Amino acid sequence: MAPTVRISAVAYYKLYFHAAKHPHQPVNGVLLGTQDKAGGPIEVQDAVPLLHHWTSLSPMMEIGLDLAGQFAQENGLKIVAYYQAQRNVGDVGLGPVGEKLLGRLREQFKDVVGFVIDGEDFGTDKAALNPWTYSGDQWKAVPPSDKPFSQGSVYQLASPDLPTKALHYVREEGHHQAFGDFDDHLEDVTIGE
Repeated sequence: MAPTVRISAVAYYKLYFHAAKHPHQPVNGVLLGTQDKAGGPIEVQDAVPLLHHWTSLSPMMEIGLDLAGQFAQENGLKIVAYYQAQRNVGDVGLGPVGEKLLGRLREQFKDVVGFVIDGEDFGTDKAALNPWTYSGDQWKAVPPSDKPFSQGSVYQLASPDLPTKALHYVREEGHHQAFGDFDDHLEDVTIGE
């Protein structure tokens, strides 16, 4: 059975703003958190947005993952999950790059989870995250019948109104425009300072 995963407001807003800032590009990043014991609950506390240009396995991806790992370790956290959004709205598959990255992350954290942002649910009151777990020597999407992010699911947001609040912060306050990922930092080193 998959461990319980609870995503904090900070982590959810960061991944949401990342996808909102680059709606026509694939994006990816990692989620940082804690787990007291193997198989125990995972508390996702933060997100590190990585890329929106070089989302394939590239030197930029390697450097970004190394820096995220160092940041996590310095703050007493682990990389506990990976997230991505695809270019195509209806595509909720991990694809080869997502599977390879999760495989690499799984070497360091056995219970790592993948989340694919669902472009069709993005901008609604739904979490818009499709979880992927490792089972039977392969990555598998958690079936919709398991109703991730609904009451009683092992996948939870810190508060059920986070998607509505995130949408407000994007539409009404434009918070996503001030948001930067590792790609942005490579283009302008003042971003992320």
